[in-house]
Amino acid sequence: MKRFSWFRLRIPNVHSVRIMPKTKGRGDRFLLGSVVILCFIGIIMVYDSSVSIALRDFQDAYHFVRDQVRWLILGFTVFTAFSIIPYKTWQRFAVPAILTTMLLLLAVFIPGVGVKALGARRWIDFGFFVLQPAELAKLSLIVYLSAWFATKEKNRLGAFLILTGSIVGLVILEPDLGTATMILGTALIMYFLSGAPLRHFALLIPVLFIGVGILAVFEPYRLRRVMTFLNPDLDPLGASYQIRQIVLSLGSGGLFGLGLGQSRQKYEYLPEANTDSIFAIIGEETGFVGTLIVTTLFLFLVWRCFRIGRRITHPFGRLLVYGIGSWIGIQVVVNIGSMVALLPLTGVPLPLISYGGSNLVITLGALGLVYTISKGET
Repeated sequence: MKRFSWFRLRIPNVHSVRIMPKTKGRGDRFLLGSVVILCFIGIIMVYDSSVSIALRDFQDAYHFVRDQVRWLILGFTVFTAFSIIPYKTWQRFAVPAILTTMLLLLAVFIPGVGVKALGARRWIDFGFFVLQPAELAKLSLIVYLSAWFATKEKNRLGAFLILTGSIVGLVILEPDLGTATMILGTALIMYFLSGAPLRHFALLIPVLFIGVGILAVFEPYRLRRVMTFLNPDLDPLGASYQIRQIVLSLGSGGLFGLGLGQSRQKYEYLPEANTDSIFAIIGEETGFVGTLIVTTLFLFLVWRCFRIGRRITHPFGRLLVYGIGSWIGIQVVVNIGSMVALLPLTGVPLPLISYGGSNLVITLGALGLVYTISKGET
Protein backbone atom coordinates (compact mmCIF):
# COMPACT_ATOMS: atom_id res chain seq x y z
CA MET A 1 0.00 0.00 0.00
CA LYS A 2 1.35 3.40 -0.97
CA ARG A 3 2.06 5.62 2.02
CA PHE A 4 1.65 9.35 2.21
CA SER A 5 3.38 11.41 4.84
CA TRP A 6 2.51 14.79 6.27
CA PHE A 7 4.94 17.55 5.51
CA ARG A 8 5.23 21.27 5.98
CA LEU A 9 5.61 23.69 3.11
CA ARG A 10 6.85 27.25 3.61
CA ILE A 11 5.46 29.89 1.26
CA PRO A 12 6.81 33.46 1.07
CA ASN A 13 4.80 36.04 3.03
CA VAL A 14 2.28 33.44 4.31
CA HIS A 15 2.20 31.34 7.44
CA SER A 16 3.39 27.76 7.09
CA VAL A 17 0.55 25.42 6.26
CA ARG A 18 0.11 21.68 6.42
CA ILE A 19 -0.51 20.05 3.10
CA MET A 20 -2.42 16.81 2.73
CA PRO A 21 -2.46 14.62 -0.37
CA LYS A 22 -5.69 15.25 -2.26
CA THR A 23 -7.61 13.57 -5.00
CA LYS A 24 -7.85 15.79 -8.07
CA GLY A 25 -11.07 16.21 -9.97
CA ARG A 26 -13.51 15.95 -7.05
CA GLY A 27 -14.71 19.11 -5.39
CA ASP A 28 -15.59 19.63 -1.76
CA ARG A 29 -18.97 17.93 -1.39
CA PHE A 30 -19.53 19.41 2.06
CA LEU A 31 -19.10 22.91 0.65
CA LEU A 32 -21.54 22.15 -2.16
CA GLY A 33 -24.01 20.54 0.24
CA SER A 34 -24.06 23.52 2.59
CA VAL A 35 -24.58 25.90 -0.35
CA VAL A 36 -27.51 23.86 -1.67
CA ILE A 37 -29.17 23.63 1.76
CA LEU A 38 -28.84 27.38 2.39
CA CYS A 39 -30.29 28.17 -1.05
CA PHE A 40 -33.19 25.79 -0.39
CA ILE A 41 -33.89 27.52 2.92
CA GLY A 42 -33.72 30.82 1.04
CA ILE A 43 -36.39 29.79 -1.47
CA ILE A 44 -38.75 28.68 1.30
CA MET A 45 -38.23 31.81 3.38
CA VAL A 46 -38.43 34.26 0.46
CA TYR A 47 -41.83 32.83 -0.47
CA ASP A 48 -42.99 32.71 3.13
CA SER A 49 -41.89 36.25 3.99
CA SER A 50 -43.05 37.91 0.77
CA VAL A 51 -46.62 36.63 0.34
CA SER A 52 -48.25 39.70 1.84
CA ILE A 53 -46.31 42.35 -0.08
CA ALA A 54 -46.47 40.28 -3.29
CA LEU A 55 -50.29 40.23 -3.09
CA ARG A 56 -50.36 43.91 -2.21
CA ASP A 57 -48.06 45.13 -5.00
CA PHE A 58 -48.52 42.53 -7.77
CA GLN A 59 -51.68 40.56 -6.88
CA ASP A 60 -49.49 37.47 -7.20
CA ALA A 61 -48.34 35.58 -4.10
CA TYR A 62 -45.53 33.91 -6.08
CA HIS A 63 -44.02 37.06 -7.61
CA PHE A 64 -40.90 37.30 -5.43
CA VAL A 65 -40.21 33.60 -5.11
CA ARG A 66 -40.55 33.20 -8.89
CA ASP A 67 -37.87 35.86 -9.36
CA GLN A 68 -35.70 34.17 -6.73
CA VAL A 69 -35.96 30.80 -8.49
CA ARG A 70 -34.91 32.39 -11.79
CA TRP A 71 -31.93 34.03 -10.14
CA LEU A 72 -31.07 30.78 -8.39
CA ILE A 73 -31.04 28.93 -11.73
CA LEU A 74 -28.83 31.64 -13.20
CA GLY A 75 -26.64 31.56 -10.08
CA PHE A 76 -26.05 27.81 -10.25
CA THR A 77 -25.35 28.14 -13.97
CA VAL A 78 -22.63 30.65 -13.11
CA PHE A 79 -21.49 28.38 -10.24
CA THR A 80 -21.13 25.47 -12.67
CA ALA A 81 -19.29 27.57 -15.25
CA PHE A 82 -16.88 28.96 -12.66
CA SER A 83 -16.31 25.49 -11.23
CA ILE A 84 -15.22 24.21 -14.67
CA ILE A 85 -12.86 27.05 -15.62
CA PRO A 86 -9.36 26.57 -14.08
CA TYR A 87 -9.11 29.16 -11.32
CA LYS A 88 -5.65 30.34 -12.43
CA THR A 89 -7.31 31.71 -15.57
CA TRP A 90 -8.89 34.47 -13.48
CA GLN A 91 -5.46 35.77 -12.51
CA ARG A 92 -5.01 37.04 -16.08
CA PHE A 93 -8.36 38.86 -16.02
CA ALA A 94 -7.84 40.58 -12.67
CA VAL A 95 -7.00 44.00 -14.13
CA PRO A 96 -9.86 44.10 -16.71
CA ALA A 97 -12.28 42.94 -14.00
CA ILE A 98 -11.39 45.68 -11.53
CA LEU A 99 -11.41 48.38 -14.25
CA THR A 100 -14.81 47.24 -15.52
CA THR A 101 -16.17 47.25 -11.98
CA MET A 102 -14.98 50.80 -11.37
CA LEU A 103 -16.64 51.96 -14.60
CA LEU A 104 -19.89 50.31 -13.54
CA LEU A 105 -19.66 51.96 -10.11
CA LEU A 106 -19.33 55.31 -11.87
CA ALA A 107 -22.15 54.49 -14.31
CA VAL A 108 -24.77 54.31 -11.53
CA PHE A 109 -24.49 58.10 -11.19
CA ILE A 110 -25.22 58.74 -14.90
CA PRO A 111 -28.86 59.80 -15.43
CA GLY A 112 -30.67 57.36 -17.66
CA VAL A 113 -28.16 54.59 -16.90
CA GLY A 114 -28.24 54.28 -13.13
CA VAL A 115 -31.48 53.40 -11.36
CA LYS A 116 -32.47 55.58 -8.41
CA ALA A 117 -34.68 54.11 -5.70
CA LEU A 118 -35.36 55.22 -2.12
CA GLY A 119 -32.87 58.04 -2.48
CA ALA A 120 -29.98 55.79 -3.54
CA ARG A 121 -28.27 55.11 -6.87
CA ARG A 122 -27.04 51.54 -6.63
CA TRP A 123 -28.31 49.73 -9.71
CA ILE A 124 -27.95 49.56 -13.51
CA ASP A 125 -30.88 48.25 -15.54
CA PHE A 126 -29.75 46.17 -18.52
CA GLY A 127 -33.34 45.35 -19.44
CA PHE A 128 -33.15 41.62 -18.80
CA PHE A 129 -31.25 41.98 -15.53
CA VAL A 130 -30.72 44.69 -12.92
CA LEU A 131 -27.14 44.70 -11.67
CA GLN A 132 -25.86 46.18 -8.43
CA PRO A 133 -22.18 46.97 -9.19
CA ALA A 134 -21.29 47.15 -5.50
CA GLU A 135 -21.97 43.40 -5.28
CA LEU A 136 -19.68 42.78 -8.25
CA ALA A 137 -17.03 44.98 -6.59
CA LYS A 138 -16.74 42.49 -3.72
CA LEU A 139 -15.66 39.67 -6.03
CA SER A 140 -13.60 41.65 -8.55
CA LEU A 141 -11.58 43.34 -5.77
CA ILE A 142 -10.90 39.95 -4.18
CA VAL A 143 -9.69 38.57 -7.53
CA TYR A 144 -7.48 41.60 -8.14
CA LEU A 145 -5.97 41.65 -4.65
CA SER A 146 -5.34 37.89 -4.85
CA ALA A 147 -3.44 38.33 -8.12
CA TRP A 148 -1.55 41.36 -6.80
CA PHE A 149 -0.64 39.94 -3.39
CA ALA A 150 0.46 36.64 -4.94
CA THR A 151 3.58 38.45 -6.20
CA LYS A 152 6.46 39.72 -4.08
CA GLU A 153 6.30 43.46 -3.69
CA LYS A 154 7.40 45.87 -0.99
CA ASN A 155 5.94 49.19 0.10
CA ARG A 156 2.50 48.55 -1.37
CA LEU A 157 0.49 50.09 1.49
CA GLY A 158 -0.03 53.39 -0.33
CA ALA A 159 -1.20 51.76 -3.57
CA PHE A 160 -3.45 49.41 -1.59
CA LEU A 161 -5.10 52.32 0.22
CA ILE A 162 -5.61 54.28 -3.02
CA LEU A 163 -7.22 51.35 -4.84
CA THR A 164 -9.40 50.19 -1.95
CA GLY A 165 -10.29 53.76 -1.00
CA SER A 166 -11.41 54.53 -4.56
CA ILE A 167 -13.81 51.58 -4.67
CA VAL A 168 -15.07 52.06 -1.13
CA GLY A 169 -15.55 55.79 -1.79
CA LEU A 170 -17.70 55.15 -4.87
CA VAL A 171 -19.88 52.71 -2.92
CA ILE A 172 -20.29 55.19 -0.05
CA LEU A 173 -21.45 57.86 -2.52
CA GLU A 174 -24.35 55.66 -3.71
CA PRO A 175 -24.85 55.70 -0.59
CA ASP A 176 -24.23 52.21 0.79
CA LEU A 177 -22.11 52.31 3.93
CA GLY A 178 -22.90 48.70 4.88
CA THR A 179 -21.50 47.24 1.66
CA ALA A 180 -18.57 49.68 1.74
CA THR A 181 -17.65 48.49 5.24
CA MET A 182 -17.73 44.84 4.12
CA ILE A 183 -15.52 45.55 1.10
CA LEU A 184 -13.04 47.42 3.27
CA GLY A 185 -13.02 44.70 5.93
CA THR A 186 -12.43 41.95 3.37
CA ALA A 187 -9.61 43.92 1.72
CA LEU A 188 -7.89 44.48 5.08
CA ILE A 189 -8.10 40.77 5.95
CA MET A 190 -6.54 39.86 2.60
CA TYR A 191 -3.82 42.46 3.12
CA PHE A 192 -3.04 40.89 6.49
CA LEU A 193 -3.06 37.33 5.11
CA SER A 194 -0.65 38.35 2.36
CA GLY A 195 2.01 38.83 5.02
CA ALA A 196 1.82 42.60 5.57
CA PRO A 197 3.69 43.99 8.60
CA LEU A 198 1.63 44.23 11.77
CA ARG A 199 2.70 47.85 12.23
CA HIS A 200 0.52 48.72 9.24
CA PHE A 201 -2.52 47.50 11.16
CA ALA A 202 -1.54 49.44 14.23
CA LEU A 203 -1.94 52.47 11.98
CA LEU A 204 -4.94 51.37 9.89
CA ILE A 205 -7.34 49.99 12.50
CA PRO A 206 -7.75 53.24 14.52
CA VAL A 207 -8.09 55.24 11.31
CA LEU A 208 -10.71 52.77 10.06
CA PHE A 209 -12.85 53.02 13.18
CA ILE A 210 -12.63 56.81 13.25
CA GLY A 211 -13.52 57.02 9.53
CA VAL A 212 -16.53 54.70 9.83
CA GLY A 213 -17.67 56.60 12.92
CA ILE A 214 -17.52 59.93 11.10
CA LEU A 215 -19.40 58.54 8.09
CA ALA A 216 -22.00 56.95 10.37
CA VAL A 217 -22.97 60.33 11.82
CA PHE A 218 -22.35 62.45 8.72
CA GLU A 219 -25.73 61.69 7.13
CA PRO A 220 -28.90 62.32 9.18
CA TYR A 221 -30.39 58.87 8.47
CA ARG A 222 -27.16 57.15 9.57
CA LEU A 223 -27.05 59.26 12.72
CA ARG A 224 -30.63 58.23 13.52
CA ARG A 225 -29.67 54.56 13.12
CA VAL A 226 -26.73 54.98 15.47
CA MET A 227 -28.87 56.80 18.04
CA THR A 228 -31.60 54.16 17.93
CA PHE A 229 -28.94 51.45 18.23
CA LEU A 230 -27.72 53.11 21.44
CA ASN A 231 -31.27 53.78 22.64
CA PRO A 232 -33.95 51.52 21.05
CA ASP A 233 -36.69 53.36 22.93
CA LEU A 234 -35.93 56.54 21.01
CA ASP A 235 -38.60 57.37 18.40
CA PRO A 236 -40.43 53.99 18.56
CA LEU A 237 -42.71 54.79 15.61
CA GLY A 238 -39.94 56.29 13.49
CA ALA A 239 -36.21 55.59 13.38
CA SER A 240 -36.28 52.70 15.86
CA TYR A 241 -39.46 51.09 14.47
CA GLN A 242 -37.68 48.46 12.38
CA ILE A 243 -35.29 47.25 15.08
CA ARG A 244 -38.16 47.07 17.60
CA GLN A 245 -40.17 44.92 15.18
CA ILE A 246 -37.14 42.72 14.55
CA VAL A 247 -36.64 42.13 18.28
CA LEU A 248 -40.36 41.46 18.68
CA SER A 249 -40.24 38.97 15.81
CA LEU A 250 -37.25 37.08 17.21
CA GLY A 251 -38.65 37.15 20.74
CA SER A 252 -42.06 35.80 19.75
CA GLY A 253 -40.39 32.80 18.09
CA GLY A 254 -39.18 31.39 21.37
CA LEU A 255 -37.32 28.10 21.29
CA PHE A 256 -39.06 26.30 18.42
CA GLY A 257 -40.93 29.11 16.65
CA LEU A 258 -44.53 29.69 15.67
CA GLY A 259 -44.30 27.30 12.72
CA LEU A 260 -43.63 27.80 9.02
CA GLY A 261 -46.06 30.26 7.49
CA GLN A 262 -47.25 31.49 10.89
CA SER A 263 -45.26 34.73 11.08
CA ARG A 264 -47.29 37.79 12.00
CA GLN A 265 -44.55 40.34 11.32
CA LYS A 266 -44.48 39.55 7.59
CA TYR A 267 -47.93 41.12 7.21
CA GLU A 268 -46.37 44.55 6.62
CA TYR A 269 -45.34 45.08 10.23
CA LEU A 270 -41.65 44.37 9.62
CA PRO A 271 -39.96 46.43 6.86
CA GLU A 272 -37.76 44.53 4.36
CA ALA A 273 -39.09 41.19 5.61
CA ASN A 274 -37.98 39.29 2.50
CA THR A 275 -34.61 41.03 2.09
CA ASP A 276 -32.49 42.53 4.88
CA SER A 277 -34.76 41.38 7.74
CA ILE A 278 -35.41 37.82 6.56
CA PHE A 279 -33.42 36.39 9.49
CA ALA A 280 -36.04 37.84 11.85
CA ILE A 281 -38.79 35.92 10.01
CA ILE A 282 -36.70 32.75 10.28
CA GLY A 283 -36.44 33.33 14.02
CA GLU A 284 -40.14 34.01 14.41
CA GLU A 285 -41.24 30.89 12.54
CA THR A 286 -38.52 28.40 13.51
CA GLY A 287 -37.36 29.84 16.81
CA PHE A 288 -33.93 29.74 18.39
CA VAL A 289 -33.39 26.23 17.03
CA GLY A 290 -33.97 27.34 13.44
CA THR A 291 -31.72 30.37 13.69
CA LEU A 292 -29.04 28.22 15.32
CA ILE A 293 -29.20 25.77 12.39
CA VAL A 294 -28.90 28.59 9.83
CA THR A 295 -26.03 30.23 11.71
CA THR A 296 -24.24 26.88 12.04
CA LEU A 297 -24.60 26.26 8.30
CA PHE A 298 -22.96 29.61 7.57
CA LEU A 299 -20.16 28.93 10.07
CA PHE A 300 -19.62 25.54 8.43
CA LEU A 301 -19.53 27.11 4.96
CA VAL A 302 -16.94 29.72 5.99
CA TRP A 303 -14.89 27.05 7.79
CA ARG A 304 -14.84 24.88 4.66
CA CYS A 305 -13.60 27.88 2.64
CA PHE A 306 -10.70 28.47 5.03
CA ARG A 307 -9.96 24.75 5.22
CA ILE A 308 -9.73 24.60 1.43
CA GLY A 309 -7.52 27.70 1.35
CA ARG A 310 -5.22 26.19 3.97
CA ARG A 311 -4.53 23.23 1.69
CA ILE A 312 -3.70 25.22 -1.46
CA THR A 313 -0.03 25.88 -2.25
CA HIS A 314 -0.60 28.39 -5.05
CA PRO A 315 -0.63 31.92 -3.52
CA PHE A 316 -3.32 33.24 -5.88
CA GLY A 317 -5.70 30.35 -5.19
CA ARG A 318 -5.11 30.47 -1.47
CA LEU A 319 -5.74 34.22 -1.17
CA LEU A 320 -8.78 33.94 -3.46
CA VAL A 321 -10.42 31.36 -1.19
CA TYR A 322 -9.51 33.27 1.96
CA GLY A 323 -10.95 36.46 0.48
CA ILE A 324 -14.25 34.85 -0.53
CA GLY A 325 -14.58 33.12 2.84
CA SER A 326 -13.87 36.41 4.65
CA TRP A 327 -16.42 38.29 2.52
CA ILE A 328 -19.22 35.80 3.23
CA GLY A 329 -18.31 35.61 6.91
CA ILE A 330 -18.30 39.40 7.34
CA GLN A 331 -21.62 39.76 5.51
CA VAL A 332 -23.26 37.13 7.70
CA VAL A 333 -21.91 38.77 10.87
CA VAL A 334 -23.09 42.23 9.78
CA ASN A 335 -26.60 41.01 8.85
CA ILE A 336 -27.24 38.77 11.84
CA GLY A 337 -25.46 41.16 14.19
CA SER A 338 -27.82 43.95 13.20
CA MET A 339 -30.82 41.62 13.58
CA VAL A 340 -29.95 40.79 17.20
CA ALA A 341 -29.13 44.46 17.99
CA LEU A 342 -25.39 43.90 18.39
CA LEU A 343 -24.69 46.21 15.44
CA PRO A 344 -26.54 49.20 13.95
CA LEU A 345 -29.02 48.34 11.19
CA THR A 346 -27.54 48.23 7.69
CA GLY A 347 -28.98 47.42 4.29
CA VAL A 348 -26.98 44.20 4.01
CA PRO A 349 -28.71 41.01 2.75
CA LEU A 350 -28.18 37.56 4.24
CA PRO A 351 -26.09 35.62 1.65
CA LEU A 352 -27.89 32.88 -0.33
CA ILE A 353 -31.13 33.46 1.61
CA SER A 354 -32.33 37.07 1.19
CA TYR A 355 -34.34 38.06 -1.87
CA GLY A 356 -32.18 39.71 -4.54
CA GLY A 357 -30.53 38.81 -7.82
CA SER A 358 -27.12 40.48 -7.86
CA ASN A 359 -26.07 39.25 -4.44
CA LEU A 360 -27.30 35.70 -5.04
CA VAL A 361 -25.76 35.25 -8.49
CA ILE A 362 -22.40 36.82 -7.63
CA THR A 363 -22.14 34.92 -4.33
CA LEU A 364 -22.80 31.63 -6.11
CA GLY A 365 -20.24 32.54 -8.77
CA ALA A 366 -17.66 33.22 -6.05
CA LEU A 367 -18.44 29.91 -4.36
CA GLY A 368 -18.03 28.23 -7.76
CA LEU A 369 -14.43 29.51 -7.73
CA VAL A 370 -13.93 28.03 -4.26
CA TYR A 371 -15.40 24.74 -5.45
CA THR A 372 -13.04 24.43 -8.42
CA ILE A 373 -10.07 25.25 -6.18
CA SER A 374 -11.22 22.50 -3.80
CA LYS A 375 -10.79 19.91 -6.55
CA GLY A 376 -7.19 19.55 -5.51
CA GLU A 377 -5.46 21.78 -8.03
CA THR A 378 -2.34 23.39 -6.63
